[in-house]
Amino acid sequence: MQFVTFGDSITQRGFAPGWTSALADAYQRRADVINRGYSGYNSRWALQLLPRVFPAPAGPGSPPPPALATVWFGANDAALPDRGSARQHVPLPEYTSNLRAIVSHLRGVGVPAIVLITPPPISEPDRIVHVKKTYGVVLEVPERTNEVAGQYAAAAEALAAELSVPCLNIWSAFQVVPGWQQKLLCDGLHLTPEGQQEVYRLLQALINERFPDLRVAKLPMDAPDHSWIDPEKVPAAFEKHWAEQQRRAQQQQQHDGAAAREEL
Repeated sequence: MQFVTFGDSITQRGFAPGWTSALADAYQRRADVINRGYSGYNSRWALQLLPRVFPAPAGPGSPPPPALATVWFGANDAALPDRGSARQHVPLPEYTSNLRAIVSHLRGVGVPAIVLITPPPISEPDRIVHVKKTYGVVLEVPERTNEVAGQYAAAAEALAAELSVPCLNIWSAFQVVPGWQQKLLCDGLHLTPEGQQEVYRLLQALINERFPDLRVAKLPMDAPDHSWIDPEKVPAAFEKHWAEQQRRAQQQQQHDGAAAREEL
């Protein structure tokens, strides 16, 4: 079983360590967490990646689609079109359309659990400090604003509701934390270690609530626990474990098939 995290630098940095590595740690021996974060990307450029990151099934015997996919774009789309990061800007209507296309593609290739994540809030003074420190450029105004990031977050949340897809509104969730500007963000945009953990905590809570079959405790390990292995009958423990996995998979297929027929 695989989970795929798809997004921009906030996703790419999630293994450094961060929210995606925390997810991988929680699901060790249960699901492989594949980080597909692309630093600097916006939702427009992400569309070019879809067939490679989420290929269509090639036929019988091809690998199954990911059991879960997170989609986290918007921080770069929301860069202002008349400032330093203008090349990354995507107009709000197109951003919504691009997210819709991503969700449609994921559903088309059979991803059953999809989570949209909104762009985070922006600490504007810290963005100015970051640009000066990193690039030696003194800005009078930042290249991103919290107000505009909030508009993109609202658009992602509204689309998620329309498509019946869970949405993790990081823009709102972070701003209820006292001192979020430095506590959760390291440069006015990207996440501190504490911010990484907060995203993981929020995402795991969402998975537990909206996709209970993907709770850690519900997923079997990929091999029997060592304590189940009788040194005198080693193969028996493995045979029993894999037979149980096959039985569960058949039950899940029957459940999915019944659910699909109900939708017709």
